[in-house]
Amino acid sequence: MTAADEHDAPARRGRRADAERNRLAIIEAATEVLAEQGSAVDVREIAQRSGVGMGTLYRHFPTKDDLLGTILDREFTAWACAARQAASDTDDPRAALEGFFEQALANQGRHRAVVESYSGTWRGPAPDCTRLLNPVVDDLRARAQEAGVLRPDVTTGDLTLLLSSLTLVVQMTAERFPGAWRRQLRICLDGLGRVDVPPLPAA
Repeated sequence: MTAADEHDAPARRGRRADAERNRLAIIEAATEVLAEQGSAVDVREIAQRSGVGMGTLYRHFPTKDDLLGTILDREFTAWACAARQAASDTDDPRAALEGFFEQALANQGRHRAVVESYSGTWRGPAPDCTRLLNPVVDDLRARAQEAGVLRPDVTTGDLTLLLSSLTLVVQMTAERFPGAWRRQLRICLDGLGRVDVPPLPAA
């Protein structure tokens, strides 16, 4: 390294640190705005709230889809990790299954863009999140069936599809009847717990 390189190194490190601070500020601001307003938000509001210019925002996230994807992947992955920890911390199989759905839907009720992602406005969970989440759902299903609190013909796919369906309930009722999804969840979970019923149709 030359003397000039040694002289310039602190400046380069400073620029990198500034760039990382700006990126984190954009991500934090975008998370808040997307939770409040959904994916239709104008990125200028995100730039304003994060305290950076539009040029800086676009250097980190060239398109709005890039920014949306980053935020949603972050939210989904954090939720999947939390769900996995909560499931492992709960000994009662039915309580673990119910807690999983409660946590998932309550989290989505607080984040408008996450709810929209299930309705086709954006997209569902990121592949990394899905890989984390599927084993959690499968384990919850197996534990509940072994304990006799979940009908034996319910599959892991049934449970994940039910979650997506209830997410739409969250979206449809969020404005006028926030929390109404809890009633629908209770109806579904009570139905899932019935073991003395005719078999389900073929998947």
